[in-house]
This record gives sequence, structure tokens and C-alpha cells, in this order.
Amino acid sequence: MLDTRVPAVVLRIDRNPFHHGTLGAVRSLGRAGVDVHVVADCAGSPVARSRFVRRLHAPPSPDASADEVLAVLRRVAAQVGRPAVLVPMDDATAIAAARLREELTGSYLLPVMPSAVPERVADKAGLAAVCASVGVPHPRTEVPDTPARAAEEALRLGLPVVAKWSRPWLLPAGSGLRSTQVLHTAREARELHARTAEAGSPLLLQAYLPPGTDRDWFFHGYADRTGTVRAGGPGRKHLSWPRGAGLTAVGRWTPNSEVIALAERITGELGYRGIFDLDFRRCGATGRYHLLDFNPRPGAQFRLFADSAGLDVVRALHADLTGRPLPDGDPVTGRAFVVENYAPLAALRPAPGGRELAWWAGDDRAPGLAMWALWARHVSGRLRRRLGAAAEVPAQRPAPRAVTPSLTTDNEKASS
Repeated sequence: MLDTRVPAVVLRIDRNPFHHGTLGAVRSLGRAGVDVHVVADCAGSPVARSRFVRRLHAPPSPDASADEVLAVLRRVAAQVGRPAVLVPMDDATAIAAARLREELTGSYLLPVMPSAVPERVADKAGLAAVCASVGVPHPRTEVPDTPARAAEEALRLGLPVVAKWSRPWLLPAGSGLRSTQVLHTAREARELHARTAEAGSPLLLQAYLPPGTDRDWFFHGYADRTGTVRAGGPGRKHLSWPRGAGLTAVGRWTPNSEVIALAERITGELGYRGIFDLDFRRCGATGRYHLLDFNPRPGAQFRLFADSAGLDVVRALHADLTGRPLPDGDPVTGRAFVVENYAPLAALRPAPGGRELAWWAGDDRAPGLAMWALWARHVSGRLRRRLGAAAEVPAQRPAPRAVTPSLTTDNEKASS
């Protein structure tokens, strides 16, 4: 399927050691015989243990400029020694790669599309405008310009509301700020907006679409050089982490013609090329599917959509950019994807439709074993911090009861 003479460089700036999508890309390409170079912080990460990693390279810093990313990629290209397919795994690297495409030509193979498109769709405010222009449903979105306006808009939209930072890849590490959260009071909206300068991008408030059975969907695809959406497919989220508003912990490949049509419409209107990951939520009142996020790179659970020919979106990227034909496989509907550390019980249940685990694989066991050791340290560390914080709070002693004068009347005293 793939031209194994052409290596791949998997690039990620995000410092998350539990990013199973990176491991998925390494395994997908490595199993096909491609030399895989990983440019990411894998210190302590299970990804570093995979037998399919050809070489690890130091990544750019999380706040790296485009010039700094370019310098790192040029250094890696010199070490690889031949043109390679570049596979950005987070929004920041996808945006940088699109901006730097001309400078990277000769060292890396990248999809050809307008350089501003990845940033336009990854920016939450930009996505709202894109959806409005192409007629794809999107939750009502407001961008308040002051903390007071944020409180007003929260009430106008109707509490609870969803708060998103427009460019979440700019959030500083250790700030405690989350890319997305649900706010329940106008005061929360006002206080969160006051941290805009710290976040590095505007705060958006969106109408809240309640979760529920059969409401959370996603679509992973690859738009080839002609703009045709290949590989991937629609999936239904059965369990998220954190529950109701997080990443897919359990997902299943499920037919959905409406989701497919929406994915093809928005990528076609944008002239998008390459891998993409879309998140949808169906409105319980209208039944319409609203596009919540457009990620211009592989989603972490992309390996769910490996068809009967073994094609997934990462393999489609490599084949298309190296001039190989993409095989026409059949969808493996009913197939499941489970992230074991977030859904351990689901990983143990029977899976008649087939299943892929995020970490464990029979032909690459070391990352799965390393993940459980790392996860145990992560959970125990969080527990110790919580217990330590609780111990630092002094016990509240009950206040002494005040002596109050009797309110009984002389007649009540007489009758007692």
C-alpha cells in the first residue's frame, strides 16, 4: 500500500505523555514498513517504547514561533537524509506546517491547500464564521469584549453556557485554564473573561447543547489532492473523558449519512486538503447535527477507522502524497475503539464487531505495559496532591453560641 522508501516524521508540540494518537500514527505507518521518526517530548511517554519508532527527536518548545519550528524541522530533515511525509499531530503543528509549506518543500511532503485554512478552522471564532458561510449548523456563539459583557451574554444565551478559548493551543502550561468548560453562572463568565490576557486569545461563549444518548458524533477523514474525502468515516461517542465534554474514551464506527454529508460540504467549500477530525453534537430539540470542532490533523482515535483494506487516514496521507493509489476498502461498521486507562471495563468486555485498544497491541506490547505504570504514578500523584491540599486546610471549629436574652413573656414564664 505504501512506498516504504519514503519515511514519515510525526510532529507534536503538546507535552501530553498520554497522547495515544501519536502511538496510533507510529504503529499504523511502522506496520506498513515505513521508517517513522517522532518529533515530540516522549520523556516518560509510552510512545518512546514502541518498536515501530525509528528515532526520537527533540521537539520545539510549546510556545515556539514559526521560525523555531522551521529550525527544528530542518534539523530533523538533515538527520533523516531524504524527503519525508510530515504528520502534524496537534493544532499548533498543523498550523505551523501550513504556514511553512514553501520553506519545507524539498524536505517534506505536505498537502497543497491555502495556507490560512488550518488556522481558520482551528480557531473557534473562525470556525463559527465558516459554518455560517457554508450553511453548516453551529451553536450560537458570542465573543464578548469585556468581563461585564461576558456576564450579560451568558444570561442572554441561557445558562449553562459553553466557554471556549478561541485559540486553545496558546494556553500557557500550568495556568489551570481549560480549552473548553461549561459555566453555570454569569459570575463564572465574568471571572473567566478577566483572564483573557493570560489565555492569549479571546473567550467565546456558546449556547449549550445538552449531551445525551446518540448525540455525540465525530468524523475522521482524508481529503485527497482532488478534494475527495477518502478513508475514515463517522463514529458515535459512547463514553468521553471527562464525562460529557471530553475526548473519546469509547467510540464505535457507525453509519450516518447526515454526518458524512456535512463533512464533505465544509471541506469542499474550504478547499481543504489533508487529514481532518470533526466533532458534532445532535440537538435533542431539532435533531440537527451541529459542528463543534474542526481539527486540521488526525484525531486521537483515528485508528478506529481502519477499513477492510487496512487503510486509515494516516496511511491515506502517506499514499496520496507519494503518488500511490488509495485502495477501495469497505467500512468495518460496528468496530470499536477503547482507551483503556479511561475505560478499563469497556476494554474487557466482548467486542463482536471488532475492537482496537489505544495502548495495548499484541505486536507492540511495551507501550501498553509502560502506560499502566505511568498511569498508576499519575493517579497516585494526583491523589497525594489532593490529600495534601485537604490536610493544609485547618479544621473549622464551631463558633461559640452567643447568649441571647429570653424572648418569653411574663405570662409564658408563669405557665411553664
